[in-house]
Amino acid sequence: MTIQTVEQNNILCAVINSDEKVFTDAQSALDVLMTAKYDVGTKNIIIDKKLIVEDFFILSTGLAGEILQKYTNYGGRIAIYGDYSRYTSKPLRDFIYESNKGKSVFFVATKEEAIEMLTK
Repeated sequence: MTIQTVEQNNILCAVINSDEKVFTDAQSALDVLMTAKYDVGTKNIIIDKKLIVEDFFILSTGLAGEILQKYTNYGGRIAIYGDYSRYTSKPLRDFIYESNKGKSVFFVATKEEAIEMLTK
């Protein structure tokens, strides 16, 4: 895993890059947040959805809720970018819609949109 930093509007974000899944469970997701906090100095995480295990997007597993609750508890903000069109689950679509109305969790199509959402 490598972290690229992006700064916009005086807000620093950590863009996570990897050749393998980075979020495999709640602890690995928290490790990413803490690494960004201590190594880069930010709690704003931008990650490609391809770096997250598929169970995250199956709400009945509880993984998304567990990870996002940890991020909220630790003051983290996250933008996950990628193509969500293949997901037909109404609960997931509702979850994405509601998340995007808040200030801490965003699901967007591109890395540029992710940066925009976290640096408003």
